[in-house]
Amino acid sequence: MAAAVKFTSFVMFAEMRTGSNFLEANLNALAGVSCLGEMFNPHFIGKKDCQEAFGVDLATRERDPHLLLHRMREQTPGLAGFRYFHDHDPRILPDLIQDPACAKIVLTRNPLESYVSWKIAQATGQWKLTNVKNLKTAQARFDGAEFERHLEKVQAFQIQLLNGLQTTGQTAFYLDYEDIQDVAVLNGLATWLGVAARLDAPDATLKKQNPEPLAGKVSNPGAIEAALARLDRFNLSRTPNFEPRRPAAIPGFLASAGAPLIWMPVKGGPVAGLRDWLGQLGQGGVIGDFVQKSLRQWKRARPGHRSFTVVRHPLLRAHVAFREMIVSGKLMDHRATLIRAHKADLPPPGRDFADAAQHREAFLTFLRYAKLSTGGQTGQKVDPHWASQTAVIQGFAGFQPPDLVIREDRLSAGLAFLAAELGLPSPPVTTDEAAPAALDAIWSEEMEEAAQDAWTRDYLGFGFARWKP
Repeated sequence: MAAAVKFTSFVMFAEMRTGSNFLEANLNALAGVSCLGEMFNPHFIGKKDCQEAFGVDLATRERDPHLLLHRMREQTPGLAGFRYFHDHDPRILPDLIQDPACAKIVLTRNPLESYVSWKIAQATGQWKLTNVKNLKTAQARFDGAEFERHLEKVQAFQIQLLNGLQTTGQTAFYLDYEDIQDVAVLNGLATWLGVAARLDAPDATLKKQNPEPLAGKVSNPGAIEAALARLDRFNLSRTPNFEPRRPAAIPGFLASAGAPLIWMPVKGGPVAGLRDWLGQLGQGGVIGDFVQKSLRQWKRARPGHRSFTVVRHPLLRAHVAFREMIVSGKLMDHRATLIRAHKADLPPPGRDFADAAQHREAFLTFLRYAKLSTGGQTGQKVDPHWASQTAVIQGFAGFQPPDLVIREDRLSAGLAFLAAELGLPSPPVTTDEAAPAALDAIWSEEMEEAAQDAWTRDYLGFGFARWKP
């Protein structure tokens, strides 16, 4: 079966101690295939102590890594490729991912085994073995914190690769450490690469260095059990997130006309008092209606500028959104859905509730609806007034993250800090007293639980406590 795409080059994505040297040797045993080592290792080109390849030295590669990639492919007969690890030159990665004619081979290994093997190689100084007479042995000392960091880097790189392949509509040839001893798998790789050559047997040059069980390779095997107990291998403790990504909402940004400070508002948060404070800072009023171009121009004209946003307690923010957007009738489509599909008992638009009990029950219905909305379980878009503050700020970061995130209960102190950063006195800020009082009048334990259920990421990420302890 021929390869679906005619590959003109390849890259082997791997990590240290995953068997990449062995796989490289087998690739090089195939006529018409050249695997040239770690061409973009920060410390050498191709192999240890090599400082130049294809007329490109380390200094030139540092200035222009694409030159080396181009020359390697141009000057190597047949199918040329190399090994790429997570800590190699990141500037070349987008070129590799986005090129469908570059075959992607992904070699993985149990990260615990690769970590222990790495520690042994560090201890012995032996990174490859070709003659068992020269075998050096040592027991590694397992470092739980170091292993966790190693695991995070490996997993993050694998997720980056997977996402890159998904978004470009490509696939890779995946191999595990155990697969590379199987000649049938190696020949399957040759078929996939589109080369005619085949192997009779795996390359016999390199020897396995540490064949003994894992527990015998470390001096403190008990530390492995302790470290693994801390890890959530299947990520079961994560907060599932099906909320749509949000744009940066730049048109809503407001800047001080008299000071280099810009406010990135989160809808549903405090507005009037902050706008007044921003206008008084530097005595110049406020500037708005930004687009990306004008915002960049504003930033370039004001070196040393600062930006900030304010997050509000999720339950208070939800109640403000409910009253200002649903009860008022401003969002008639969402209001109609709440009444029709969720049986919310709402007064006519703009009118108040008959009593606290009606208010409380209708708000509880809204909280349950908001959970469905942010979870992507309704047919309507998530309105930014009840989108999670986490998603809103992640949207900001798509353009530029704020310098400072202030919690509303620390608003005066946070604004004073910002003003001091700019060398200006902080004007007084008017806080919203009515909104907390309105929530207090109807608060119940049930709505506290519903809010935590709807905005788990905000409670967890920003450390919000219960509205009422």
